[in-house]
Amino acid sequence: MPQLTVVVPAYNESDVLMVFHRRLSKVLDSLSLDCDVLYVDDGSKDDTWSIIEKLVADDPRTGAIKLSRNFGKEAAMTAGLDHVTADAAVVIDSDLQDPPELIPALVEQWRAGFDVVYATRSAREGETGFKRFTAAAFYRSMNQLSDTAIPRDTGDFRLLSRRALDALAQLRERQRFMKGLFSWIGYRQTAVRYLREPRQAGTTKWNYWRLAQLAIEGITSFSTAPLRLATWVGIASAGLAFVYGFIVLIRALFYGDAVRGYPTLMLVILFLGGVQLLALGVIGEYLGRNYAESKRRPLYFIEEQRQPRKLH
Repeated sequence: MPQLTVVVPAYNESDVLMVFHRRLSKVLDSLSLDCDVLYVDDGSKDDTWSIIEKLVADDPRTGAIKLSRNFGKEAAMTAGLDHVTADAAVVIDSDLQDPPELIPALVEQWRAGFDVVYATRSAREGETGFKRFTAAAFYRSMNQLSDTAIPRDTGDFRLLSRRALDALAQLRERQRFMKGLFSWIGYRQTAVRYLREPRQAGTTKWNYWRLAQLAIEGITSFSTAPLRLATWVGIASAGLAFVYGFIVLIRALFYGDAVRGYPTLMLVILFLGGVQLLALGVIGEYLGRNYAESKRRPLYFIEEQRQPRKLH
């Protein structure tokens, strides 16, 4: 019988884990697959790990990994996927915004021959109009800037075949933007559309600051467009400065120099200084990422691990 592992990264999700596991268990019971669940506790500060331990004790097909600290969701997903030995894996969050009831539809497309089956949101309930706008703008900007096409309105909720898992395991970069890595490996990919539900309990861990950081991570990981933009802005600024300098020279030759133009001078200095700082900031982002990659640190460390009692 084909084997399926559901990987669930969790960080401070004690309010919703029990409800999530009940719904997930019903779905797995309905599948004609040998299923198990792997929870990854990303250094939670609440009772998440103790609840996971209870789930492991009560459900023989449940296993768990506890990371030594909070490494971030991308590293937690990587840790879970690294420990999958099944024929396929599903990645899903535990906040129930991504419904476990969609997993059979993902499995159906996998059995039809697709290696990556991603869940695309047809609507995003429980989110503000501003967040929907910024999310749409991010995905569309990424596809314009990156050579790797990233599906729009698509999160981490997806199924990966054994071949896709093996390919993903070879990508050990520290600056991980998993949505981009899922697309970059290629193979046959397809979408399943669904209605994203509001969070069932607890609070989101993704404030606008963290979302902005993730956006910068994605853009700098899969595109050099910001570097090219800084180059073109520098060229344009130099061109404007040259034209303005020529105008000043002609005016001085024909009309004399009345020692005027202090506001204009300050404006030009501030503009060129801002452009230079912008270019240095963009270069610094890429340089910092190269520095982090050069140290070759492990992506995560495991503090504790629980194997499912029902082994493959």
